[in-house]
Formats: sequence, structure tokens, C-alpha cells
Amino acid sequence: MSKRHAMIVAVGVLASASALAQTETTGQAGPRPATTAGTVPAAAAANPAHAAAPKPAAPASTAESRSAAALALTHEPTYDEGSAQRIKDAALSYSDLAVRGGWPAIPADAKFALGVQGASDELLRKRLIVSGDLAADKAGGAFDQDLADAVKRFQARHGLAPTGTVTPRTVAAMNVSVQKRIQQLEASLQRLENMNFGFGQRYVVVNIPAAFAEAVENDVVVRRYRVIVGKTEKPSPTLTAQITSVVLNPTWTVPSSIAKTEISAHMRKDPTYLSRMHMEVLDAHDNPIDPHSVDWSGTHTPNFTVRQHNGTFNALGAVKIDMPNAYSVYMHDTNQRNLFSDDYRFDSHGCSRVDNVHDLAAWLLKDQPKWSRAAIDAEIASGQHLEVAMAKKVPVAWIYLTAWMTKDQTVQFRNDVYNQDEQLLEATAEEAAFFSNAGSHPLTAHMHATQ
Repeated sequence: MSKRHAMIVAVGVLASASALAQTETTGQAGPRPATTAGTVPAAAAANPAHAAAPKPAAPASTAESRSAAALALTHEPTYDEGSAQRIKDAALSYSDLAVRGGWPAIPADAKFALGVQGASDELLRKRLIVSGDLAADKAGGAFDQDLADAVKRFQARHGLAPTGTVTPRTVAAMNVSVQKRIQQLEASLQRLENMNFGFGQRYVVVNIPAAFAEAVENDVVVRRYRVIVGKTEKPSPTLTAQITSVVLNPTWTVPSSIAKTEISAHMRKDPTYLSRMHMEVLDAHDNPIDPHSVDWSGTHTPNFTVRQHNGTFNALGAVKIDMPNAYSVYMHDTNQRNLFSDDYRFDSHGCSRVDNVHDLAAWLLKDQPKWSRAAIDAEIASGQHLEVAMAKKVPVAWIYLTAWMTKDQTVQFRNDVYNQDEQLLEATAEEAAFFSNAGSHPLTAHMHATQ
């Protein structure tokens, strides 16, 4: 049995031992209480949550303020060379919680208000004490500021706006079972074990379920940006690559799948669509052809290319970050920047749109003095298309982690937007079962006997 399968079995046994805990009643035991918020419970390998309250987020009114607010939450990378080991530690800690009964469920109709005694206040306190978001000596009393701060800590760890108000989404996240959280940790661990990423002094990470990008330098996140990633029906891929260039005022070559479906549909309804969108049709030799000579029925793969000119109307916006890969995806700006204000940011065809991407471009080109942020903005303002090659390529990884633990012992969870965790664990279980059954097969047994 491999180490990976041993981990799966160990976690599965612990989760099965606590099957009765799935109803999550208030009488369940948790780990031995911490004396102060943030203290690691003595019974656990790692505290499920770090108790330091996140800093208040600045108003998300501009790209710069949104990036600053995201960075203010923490400078700890989502993904670094120690991530796999920390996820293992977190899985053991949560397995300990499972054996002890997990955490209580919060009624969906429970009411909470600051300064007002509520029927479910102590239940909420118990829930947050078990997960390490609230100190154990805060087990009683009405909904006060300590409890609101604990709610904020929980919300920040689960990708929710840290308001301190117990919203329906917050209750839903609290009521995800500890067994489900263990599965998320195990799936995330398996993904990291299958990755081969060359961490450099500087690198970029996009965590797809979190819809954030991080620029990491000397093991510290120095930039963090909201991103828009693939729709559930057009998911962004996981990959590792090298950033090779920054393109200013890029043109957009429309993928053939989009040309066949979306562009063709627009042209059937409105023959002026291409001209209105500043697009042209090119043949196999990049020569312009008359759009009226094209079959826009959408019934076959296009034998032409559609390209959008650069400009404020361009779908890629003012910046494209090239990172050659097998999926032909990249990072870029957008002409729909209002979408970055949304909490749900799964709306692309697979590429990653980056908020405040001018800032990321300046960071990528920081070793090239000619390309300061002011110089980049001036070149963009000129309207001229320009590709700036990287003097030194920067590694980039697009990862799919729904659960991870940072170096400060904070355990983070996000929704499995593409429903990939369960698929991965099922496939792994089938693989484990296959090899287990193969070991008892008569032919296999005979082979072992003759060795």
C-alpha cells in the first residue's frame, strides 16, 4: 500500500468511527479546550483554525483597494513547498475532531443579533469553539463582540465576507460536516502530490475554487488579486507553466469553439455584429476575408479565424499575460471590470481574468527598469500593441484546492465549485480496491509464491 493510500485508509477509518456524529448534536465532545483564542488544542496535531482576527477589509471600490483588502487578510501563501505536509497535519486534526463527535449543527432558522440574548447563542459558541474560532472560556453569554469576531474569523476562513453577521451562507458553511471537510483536505492533498511545480524566488498561483491569484516573492504573498475563472460548464484547468511575456493592448484571437457557437449565433441574428465588435475574419494565412462569404450556420468547425482588434472594447482588456501551456489559456485584463466586485467569480471560458492586472504586470516586469507601472500605463494609453518579453520567466501554477492550511496554522475551505473532490476520491477508492483485489487473485498469488 502506498503512503497516499495509507493516508486515505487512515482518514477513512477515523471518519467511519465517528459515523454516529453525522447528526451533529450539541452533546458531542470536542477537542480539549484552549485557554485562549488561537492556542493549539493539546489533543490535536494542529489547531483547525487560527484565531487571529482578519483585518477589516477596505471598501472594494477600485481595483487597487480590492487588491489591498485581499492582501491585508494575510501574507501567507496558499501554495508553497510545505503545503502538502500542512494539509496532512490538518487532516489528522480534523480526524481527531471526527472521532470526538465533530461540531453541532446550527438551525437554519436560528436568529442572532449583537447584544441580544438568543436561543441558539450558546450552540453557536460551541460550534466555533470546536473549530478553534472562539476561545474555550467564551462558552456562555449573549451574542457579543467576542462572538461576532469569532464569526468573522470563521467567515474569512471559508471565503465569506467577514461581516460578523450570521448569514444563511455562513450557517450553511458551519453545517458542513467534519467528515466532508476531511474529504476536502484529502482531495487537495492528492492533487498536490500529483503536481510537479518548480517554486522559484518569485512565482504566481491561481487557486481556482478561491478565485484569487497570488504573487509570491521570497515565500511571502506580496500581491493578491481577485480573479474570474471558468464557468462550471467550462472549468479552468489545473496546470503549471512559465510566464514568458506581458502583452500590452493585445488583440484577441477568438477560440474556434467560441467562433463556432457564440460568434456564429450572433452573426445569424445580426450580420453587423463583427464590425460593431471591431472583429475581422481571417483565412489560414491571416488574410482578411469577407464575413458575408462565411458559413455562420455553426454546424461545422470553422475554417477561418476571428480576431478582435486591440482597444477599450477588447475582451482581453489592456493586458494579457502569456504562459504557454497545453490548454491555450492565459491571464488577462477585461473590459467588464465590474464583475470583480461579485463574490461569485466563475464566469470565464477557462482563462483567468485578473483584477488590478496593471499592478501584476508591473510586478512581473520589476526586473526590467524600463517597465515601471507608470511606463506600462503610458504605453497602454498610447493604444499601440506591444509584447514585452520577460527577462526571466516566472513560474505559474493554477491549482484546485478546496482545503489547505497556511504556515500560521489557519485552515481554509472553499466550495467545490466544479464538483471535482468527490470524483477524485471515488477514482482513488476504485484504484485502491483494484490493487487490493488483484493481490488475492489466483494468478497474482501464484506469481508471488514463485518469486
